[in-house]
Order: sequence, then structure tokens, then C-alpha cells
Amino acid sequence: MFSSRAASVGPCCFRLLKQFLPLLAGALLLVGPARAQVTPPGGATPVTPPNAASAQEPAHQPNDAPGQPRNWSLHFQQTLIDQWHNDLRTPYAGDYSLADRESAKLSFTSTLFIGRRLWKGAAVYFNPEVAGGSGLSSARGIAGFTNGETFRIGVADPVLYLARLYLRQTIALGPGTDADEDDLNQLAGPQPTRYLAFTVGKFSVADFFDQNSYSHDPRTQFLNWGLMSAGGWDYAANTRGYTVGGVLEYVTPAFALRVGSTLEPTYANGPTLDFHYRTAHAETVELTKSYRLGGRQGTLRLLGFRNVAAMGDYRAATAANPRLHADTSAVALFRAPGRTKTGFALNAEQELTKNVGLFARVSYNDGRYETWAFTEIDHSASLGLVSTGARWQRPDDRLGAAVVVNGLSPEHRAYLAAGGYGFIVGDGALSYGLESIAEVYYSFSLPRYHASISPDYQLVINPGYNRDRAGPVHVAAVRLHVEF
Repeated sequence: MFSSRAASVGPCCFRLLKQFLPLLAGALLLVGPARAQVTPPGGATPVTPPNAASAQEPAHQPNDAPGQPRNWSLHFQQTLIDQWHNDLRTPYAGDYSLADRESAKLSFTSTLFIGRRLWKGAAVYFNPEVAGGSGLSSARGIAGFTNGETFRIGVADPVLYLARLYLRQTIALGPGTDADEDDLNQLAGPQPTRYLAFTVGKFSVADFFDQNSYSHDPRTQFLNWGLMSAGGWDYAANTRGYTVGGVLEYVTPAFALRVGSTLEPTYANGPTLDFHYRTAHAETVELTKSYRLGGRQGTLRLLGFRNVAAMGDYRAATAANPRLHADTSAVALFRAPGRTKTGFALNAEQELTKNVGLFARVSYNDGRYETWAFTEIDHSASLGLVSTGARWQRPDDRLGAAVVVNGLSPEHRAYLAAGGYGFIVGDGALSYGLESIAEVYYSFSLPRYHASISPDYQLVINPGYNRDRAGPVHVAAVRLHVEF
């Protein structure tokens, strides 16, 4: 069933690989072997991730000693994802529906991670990035979209842009230290175990909040949007997922408190950030608590957020009959500055055995006003398991399985049922049902080449919350990821 579609994108894949593989091969000759455990960048909690977290980490210089201070950090990643779905038979479709039939879609990202130590406790990080390709149906039709590397952008040509540029200052609050390894956006050297940190600049809010050792990075873990982040958290970001602002962190070995204030886009899913801070901003606060249960490591994270932006009112748009504006998002006609959206997310991870981990998220927002930055999910719950391949003598491989269920507020579902559109979903009508998604992936680690190849399968029921278009949708993907 899928072979003809895979063949249609084969030449495109080949051209990209032919262009970049010589560069990768040359760089790989200069570095030592990859290690089996990754240390999350940016002073993440917990400092030492559980064994079943992503095994892939960038390559290190052959003469690196653990914790040896370095003034520079230079790394690179490249991810290609080829994804397709089965043919559907649906009674009707809207402009933002998942297409009943389409060819496979290829996405591509390439990122350079540069870090430079400035003075005691301070460093600057610079990440230029290239992204290209597209998602299925232009990343529309499924609120919990199936490719976390795909942006909601209509142009498929690769584009170079600034992903991150930020200054991070750490202030030690005690004599204890840990040895940080050189990593993505992390300099090798001693790191205080108890500290304050200030980060200012351009970054992704998800770099600091809602982290999860088992389910956070679509480049190495689950692909689905509802699994890489809390679905109900409409976190501030431009179209590509980045924003400008500041984050304050208080970190101890037992717990961490993080508070951030960042900019919102000028309009829903917009590429430009709104610097009128008085009427457009987002605040996020998160408390992280590490613990041990039965001798096994666990972490709880409680996040709260408040967004302020010129969001449209679903009730007002529905009352005005959105069918009169089928060529646009009717809710956009009912925007006003200074409107607020609040919500929370609960995020947990727990080691079950040395090689198996469990994770779960629950999230909610009030959903009265339109989705502004992430995706059209007002409440969500997910649960999953991740295992190493140690039982079958593949300790660096990862097997993950998870389910996520997404829902809408009454105002949001009434708006879609009346024929309205957001920027992710809109079938022109709606027979409401929870959007349910299951995902399974297997990551084959190729440590000699600092790479992994991951086949992925997702089952989607009620895409866009519509029981009339229940599917099911079978989405298959292959991911190639390289980092050094």
C-alpha cells in the first residue's frame, strides 16, 4: 500500500543525503566514539537522566576528560523524517482537514550549536538552523500532529534562520559541584549543585519547561506533538517554535523552581513576535521535584501558565455564524488586545526497572479564546513506556509506546461545529469526539556513526476531533538522526 508513495519521495531523500553526507562523514572522522547516555543541556532536572532516556548524545573530542572545563562547545544535528498515511474515505472535508489521499512528506532540520564561556558562570549560546520540507496536509487536520519536526509553514524550501541566541548566567549558592559534560548548548566543566541562573535572549520555552526524560525530543523520541510537550500548554512561540524573553531558575539537588516571561506572536501562529509587552506576553512557572520510589528515580513537574495576547473570542465568532467567512478563520475577526488564557500541566516520569521507564502528562487550559501559538488542544492526557534494548543485547536502542487523548473546550468545539477554522483543524463541520492517538517507535542506534534510524507508527482516531472523519488514520514514518 505504501510502496508507491515511498518511491515518490525517494529521489528527494537521495538528493538531500547526497548533499550532506560528505560533510557529515568528514566531521565524523575528527571525533571520538559516541557514549551511551545523554546529559540534557541547560541544567535540566534531574541532572543524571534515567537509563531509558534517549541514548544518543553528540560526539566528544577524543581527549575529553569528564568535567574538564572548556571555553567552547560546538555541535551539530541533522534530522530527516519521511512520513505517510493510508487512504481515507470521509463524507466531507474542509480546508484544514487531513487529506483523504496524499503522497508521503519529508521534513528536514539541521542545527549548529555554538557555546562560548564569557566569564565566571556566564556563557552565550548561538544556534543557526535550517528547516525544510513539509508535514502531511501542511501540518493540518490533526491537533496532536504526527511530526514534531514539522512547522506550520507553507513553503517547503529549506530556509536558514536564527533559532537561539541567549546569555546564561549561573550564580553558585554553595560549594558543591557536579561535572557537566560538553553537550548541546552546554559547556563542559564544574556546575554548582545549588544555584540561581538567569537566561535572557531568544530560545524555546520548552528548552526549560515541561522537560521529560522519556518524551520530549521528536528528534530522538516520540514524534507526536501531544507527546513531545503537554498538549494543553499553549506555550509562547513564533511559527518555528522560538520566542524572546527571560527565565529565572533556582535549582537544588532536591527540587527546582523556574519562572519565565516571554513574548507572544503578533497573531495566531505568526512568524513575528509582538514587542508590545504590556498587551502581549506569557508567564510560565514550574516546580520540579525529584524523588526515589522503591529505590528508583522519579521526577514530578507542576507547571502553570498565563498568556496575554490579542486572541479571538470563540463565543463571539460562533454567534456571528462563521459560515459567512469560509475563506478565513472567523475567530480572527473577533480579536482584542489584552485577553488572557490560563492553564496548567502535570508531568511525571518514573523508573520502573533499570531499563524501563514510565511517563505521563495531564494538561488543561480554559479554552475560551483562540489557540495562539502551539496547537488546538485545550486538554490532554498521555501515558507511555520506554525501554532500552538491553534484553536483546542492544542497550543503546530504544523502544517506546504511548497513547495520548486530546479534547476541546465547549466554546472551541461549538465554533468548529458551526463551520469555523483555527490554524490547525477545521472540517467545515464537527461531530465532536476526543482525538485519540497511539504511537510506537523503535530507535536503532548506530553509535559508530553518531546516528540512529527509527521506524515509527501512529494510529489516529477522530483526527481534528471529528467522529464523522474517524478514520482510523495509520501513519508510518522513518526518521534518520545524526548529531555530533
